[in-house]
Amino acid sequence: MRTSINTLPSQYRTLTRSRLTASQIQRHKASLPKNFSDYESIKHDFNPQIPEYFNFARDVMDKWAEKEKVGQRAATPALWWVNDRKQEIQWSFEELGFHSRKLANVLSGLCQLNMRDRLFLILPRIPEWWLVNIACLRTGTVLLPGTSQLTARDILHRLQTSGAKCIITDESIAPLVEDVASQCPSLQSKILVSNRNRDGWRNLGDLMNNVASDHECVETRSDDPMTIFFTSGTTGLPKMTQHSHCSYGIGKSGSASKSSLSTDVLWNTSDTGWAKSAWSSVYAPWIQGACVFIHHMPRFDSSTVLTTLSSYPISTFCTAPTAYRMLVQEDVAKYKFKSLQHCLCAGEPINPEVMKKWREATGLDIYEGYGQTETVLVAATFKGMKIKPGSFGKASPAYDVQVVDDDGAVLPRGEEGNLAIRVKPLKPFSLFTEYTGDPVKTEECYRGDFYLTGDRGVMDEDGYLWFVGRADDVILSAGYRIGPFEVENALIEHEAVAESAVVGSPDPIRGEVVKAFVVLTPEYRSHDKEQLVKDLKTHVKKMTSPYKYPRKVEFVEQLPKTISGKIRRVELRKREWGQI
Repeated sequence: MRTSINTLPSQYRTLTRSRLTASQIQRHKASLPKNFSDYESIKHDFNPQIPEYFNFARDVMDKWAEKEKVGQRAATPALWWVNDRKQEIQWSFEELGFHSRKLANVLSGLCQLNMRDRLFLILPRIPEWWLVNIACLRTGTVLLPGTSQLTARDILHRLQTSGAKCIITDESIAPLVEDVASQCPSLQSKILVSNRNRDGWRNLGDLMNNVASDHECVETRSDDPMTIFFTSGTTGLPKMTQHSHCSYGIGKSGSASKSSLSTDVLWNTSDTGWAKSAWSSVYAPWIQGACVFIHHMPRFDSSTVLTTLSSYPISTFCTAPTAYRMLVQEDVAKYKFKSLQHCLCAGEPINPEVMKKWREATGLDIYEGYGQTETVLVAATFKGMKIKPGSFGKASPAYDVQVVDDDGAVLPRGEEGNLAIRVKPLKPFSLFTEYTGDPVKTEECYRGDFYLTGDRGVMDEDGYLWFVGRADDVILSAGYRIGPFEVENALIEHEAVAESAVVGSPDPIRGEVVKAFVVLTPEYRSHDKEQLVKDLKTHVKKMTSPYKYPRKVEFVEQLPKTISGKIRRVELRKREWGQI
């Protein structure tokens, strides 16, 4: 475990109210909608007004803190963090405000960050990650989250491309930053989350001990940039996907109602580097004043998850289909989930058989959602809706979702086409602003009156949407989006590789995994193939994020190509999935 509660500065553990045990928090008995009647009522009631100025920290977080003071919010914490050593932190909205204001003073004062300056954040599931999120809102700093699995090369690309002036990370990532910092002229401040000091770094705890706890939140316009996520594509390096203050801060109100009230305790297991963590571990629950539950859990562990669900009053649980596939392999029935009433999944399609096994073991259905880094929630099976296994439900109230052809014309129900979101005459405010610095890629997303998601699907007669496949070559493995170009680039740097093509290959646990088709150089064609496979996997893990390495490798004489010389990944993918 990279970081624990012991790394938290002492002031984090002194401003506390009386703490709650699981048995003291109100139990939830109903699994039906509590704050709407049905899907049509959600659509009818969704009519957010977009003010000229909006800031989630001031207009949402601080408002809940005020309600706490006068007893207008449930007694649940706003943030509840635990680890595998039974250590806990419970913070109210008031306490989140106290700590985040101090951190805001660090950013704007000691680090001299101005509005729209960019901050790169790489931390595991520890409370500081949430404090940085809120502090950046208070200062108008644009947050760039990253996963702890990034390599030095990944970090270099992100720092250089974004021009980030500050990075906040822990001891595991600090050496990688040091390897590339000299090549990043914009980087001015390096802040370490640790109970130890490190040369060349400023310690977050020390900095917060030397600033005041009062801070005036900046005035941010609703359309000001708030966050940028790096997202992988089929070609080129990861793109910078920018969202505004209203995109998440108000846009999530359209989907938050499907899962939470202020009395709820929500646990989302997403990695802190992904957009899903912002959706379901920050904005959606806190819009409703609900409790965000976090387990540090450096790696997904089925036993830890099931024990946690049975030990804490978690009412809503969200994880990837891959995780559910792993969970149902355990003896789930021996665990008693006394508070759990709503289960969600997102990130990739979930197998109906997994949904069936989970329901048989727990008595609970899994409600599927679909979205992208660019879109927030596109569609879902909301509470109270009939579940159609294999479908991810109906359009989010924030969007008019249609299935269109390649020219942007709406197709009849039941006909396969491009999953798309209507953007004319008015572009939905919850849609991403742009691929920062890449107007060409941004423009390529639109066709006629629609934004194209890049995915293929079908809408049935009832308005339910069904995922068919990706229009591009991005691989979805265990909830991670992996661009083949990055893996191929890593492979080609190995002296044994003359050429390679990377596609998704079916896997019973992860949905699909990375498979590399490799053409060897003449010097290596007679080498031991088993050893070469091991060497290539190790090589890729060193060259890019470890989760991207090819779990399957096949050596081939040549790759299928078009007349113009482009690799036909579609042919390889169809072969892997038994379609040819």
